[in-house]
Amino acid sequence: MPLTIATWNINSVRLRIALVERFLKEEAPDVLCLQETKCCDEAFPVAAFHAAGYPHLAINGQKGYHGVAIASRLPFARIERRGFCGKNDARHVMAQVEAGNRAVDVHNLYVPAGGDEPDPAINPKFAHKLDFLREMAAWIERDAVASGDAVLVGDLNVSPGEHDVWSHRALLNTVCHTPVEVELFGRVQAAGGFLDVMRRVIPPHEKCYTWWSYRAADWLKADRGRRLDHVWASPRLAQGFRTMTIHKASRGWERPSDHVPVTAVFAV
Repeated sequence: MPLTIATWNINSVRLRIALVERFLKEEAPDVLCLQETKCCDEAFPVAAFHAAGYPHLAINGQKGYHGVAIASRLPFARIERRGFCGKNDARHVMAQVEAGNRAVDVHNLYVPAGGDEPDPAINPKFAHKLDFLREMAAWIERDAVASGDAVLVGDLNVSPGEHDVWSHRALLNTVCHTPVEVELFGRVQAAGGFLDVMRRVIPPHEKCYTWWSYRAADWLKADRGRRLDHVWASPRLAQGFRTMTIHKASRGWERPSDHVPVTAVFAV
């Protein structure tokens, strides 16, 4: 059976619940992973998801900041949440989805953005981001996160490749694309042997973006994007990878997020 998993940094789920409802109606993924929900668990719009046909919810919220959630048409076998770097920030939730005769661990993450200055000595936010990536790599390796059927998705806030940003030269010293971030990002991916499914469909030498800044007067014409959102599949699940779609048109919807959804389809 096909299993469709979508990921989207919605930048406030309550503010943009109409966009989420539209996406679920038009695309109908089996599982939707959201980042930056920016609301505590009690304020999450549960009724809207139930009405849309997504009765299974795994929520890790935080008032006004961060927050991740997984909405599913398929039942969960278990739910887990973990913290990073000794903080209580709501940046991870995992739901094991029962798809056919298989159980797929869906890890949904929101990696810290890192602030503006790419120097950990003077920017605590950037230092925290680097520590977060180091801890991610250690966790994936220690807990064998990718040993079975697993997918890791989310706003990982790193554009690792030369063509994951609108200008490699211009952004080389910009947070999200610095050499130290890219090196650590590669270490995280390698810790689980994850397949970057987006680059399975769009070759590394072609431009690939999932984020366009609000600051652009005409984001579509300028097309100065970055690939900050990722879908990784464990080696076993990757054998069933079928296709991937970046839903760029949603960036032009009314009151949009600056990120767009990405969906991936697997045979399970």
